[in-house]
Amino acid sequence: MKPTSGPEEAQRPASDIRVFASNCSMHGLGHVFGPGSLSLRRGMWAAAVVLSVATFLYQVAERVRYYREFHHQTALDERESHRLVFPAVTLCNINPLRRSRLTPNDLHWAGSALLGLDPAEHPAFRALGRPAPPGFMPSPTFDMAQLYARAGHSLDDMLLDCRFRGEPCGPENFTMIFTRMGKCYTFNSGADGAELLTTTRGGMGNGLDIMLDVQQEEYLPVWRDNEETPFEVGIRVQIHSQEEPPIIDQLGLGVSPGYQTFVSCQQQQLSFLPPPWGDCSSASLNPNYEPEPSDPLSSPSPSLPYTLMGCRLACETRYVARKCGCRMMYMPGDAPVCSPQQYKNCAHPAIDAMLRKDSCACPNPCASTRYAKELSMVRIPSRAAARFLARKLNRSEAYIAENVLALDIFFEALNYETVEQKKAYEMSELLGDIGGQMGLFIGASLLTILEILDYLCEVFRDKVLGYFWNRRHSQRHSSTNLLQEGLGSHRTQVPHLSLGPRPPTPPCAVTKTLSASHRTCYLVTRL
Repeated sequence: MKPTSGPEEAQRPASDIRVFASNCSMHGLGHVFGPGSLSLRRGMWAAAVVLSVATFLYQVAERVRYYREFHHQTALDERESHRLVFPAVTLCNINPLRRSRLTPNDLHWAGSALLGLDPAEHPAFRALGRPAPPGFMPSPTFDMAQLYARAGHSLDDMLLDCRFRGEPCGPENFTMIFTRMGKCYTFNSGADGAELLTTTRGGMGNGLDIMLDVQQEEYLPVWRDNEETPFEVGIRVQIHSQEEPPIIDQLGLGVSPGYQTFVSCQQQQLSFLPPPWGDCSSASLNPNYEPEPSDPLSSPSPSLPYTLMGCRLACETRYVARKCGCRMMYMPGDAPVCSPQQYKNCAHPAIDAMLRKDSCACPNPCASTRYAKELSMVRIPSRAAARFLARKLNRSEAYIAENVLALDIFFEALNYETVEQKKAYEMSELLGDIGGQMGLFIGASLLTILEILDYLCEVFRDKVLGYFWNRRHSQRHSSTNLLQEGLGSHRTQVPHLSLGPRPPTPPCAVTKTLSASHRTCYLVTRL
C-alpha cells in the first residue's frame, strides 16, 4: 500500500481512523494506523498500544476499588491555647436519701424499694427513728421525684468551702440535676444560658477547689444485700462537657472522706467521620416512646444535639417506657414517673438487663469533647490541722476524719489534644492517580479524552447520520426521475389525438412502473 499524498489525505473525512490517528495526542496511534502496508513494526506497535491501554485500565480499576473502600486515618495533634472553657463537674452523694427526711408515708410507699424490706416489718422502719403515728393513713398517690428532691442531700449542708481560681463560690454556682444516684449537683453546667467559666492558667489553684461533708449520720441503714445497696461512703464525681448529660453511676470517680483528691485534666477534642468513611452520627434520639415506632431505639430528633451519653440515656428511657409504661425520675421525656413498685419490679431489672445485653447501638458523635484525668490523693486532716478544722467547722475531730473530704480539679496545662479522623484517599487523589497512570502508560491527558469524544461524534455524524441522509436523498432523487419521465411521455403522446393513425401502445412493463397520473395519460393515448 502506497502512502497517501497530501491532497488525498486532505480529502478524507474527519471520521477516518487514519486522520484521527495522525492528529491525536495519544502516543502510538499514528504508528498503528499510519500509511503503509501491514508489517512487523506496525504489529509490534499495535501490541504495545493494547498492552499499555490494558495496564492503564487495570490500574484505574484498582484505584477506584481502593477509593470505594473508604479508608480513613487518625491524626493526633497537640495545640496550645491561652484560655480554656472549664468542664462541667457533677457531684453525687453515694447515699441517695437522708434518713432524717423520710416520713412514714415515704416508708410505706418506697420502703420496700429503698431498703429491701416488706411493709410488715415495722420494727425495721422504727429503727429509722420515725415510727408511724397511730391512725396513720398513706397518701393515695406517691411521686418519686418529689421524694428525692425533698429527702436528697442538700448542697447547702454538704458544701463547706468552695473556690474557683482562688475566688469564692457557693451553691448558687451549682445546678441541681437528677441522675440514677438521686439528687446531684453540677458546677459550670451552662444551664439556662449561664456564661461558661474559663481558666487562663494550668496547675493547682487555677481550677475548682471544694470541701464537702458527706453526712454519714444521714446514710440509710443496710438491712439486705441487693444490687442497689451502697456499701461505700463518699461522693461520685464526673467531669464532662456541658453538652453531655452525666452518667455518673457508670462513669463517676469515687472520692472518699478523709482524703484530699487532686484531679489533673487535659481536654481532648475528638472529630470522627460520618459513613461511609466512619460510623459517627449527629442525629439525636427522641426519648419519648411511641406505641408503634418504625425503630423503637433510634428516632432522630434534630432539636437536641447528639452526644454518646445522651443517646444512651434516650435509649434507656425508650426501653423502660416500652417495658414498664413509665420512666425513671432522671430520664427525659413525657412519660409518667414510675411508682416505687414499678421501680422495684420493672424499671431497675429492665435497666440492668439492658446494660448486660448492651442493647443500645449508639455510634460516636461526629464532634465531641472529653477529658483525660490523672488522680492523686493525700490524707486529711493532719494532726496539726485537725484541731483547727474542728473549731472552724464546729465539728469533732473524729467527725471530720470520717465525713470531710477535699477535691481539687484543674487543667494540667493550657493545651489540648485533637484526635481527628481524616479521609485516607480523597477524590482529588483519585483523579491525580488516574491522570498519572494515563500519562505514564498511554501518554494521554484530559484533552486526549476530548479528542476521542470529538472523533466519536464525527463517526456518528458521517456513518450513522450520513447513512440515513444518503438513503433519504436517493429515494427523493428516484421519485423525481420517475415524475419527469411520466411528464415527458405525456407531452409526446397527447398531440396524436387529433391525427388519424393511432400511436403504438406502450409496453406493459412501462405502465406498471408509472404512477396514477401516468396511468391517466396512458388511457388518454389509447383513446
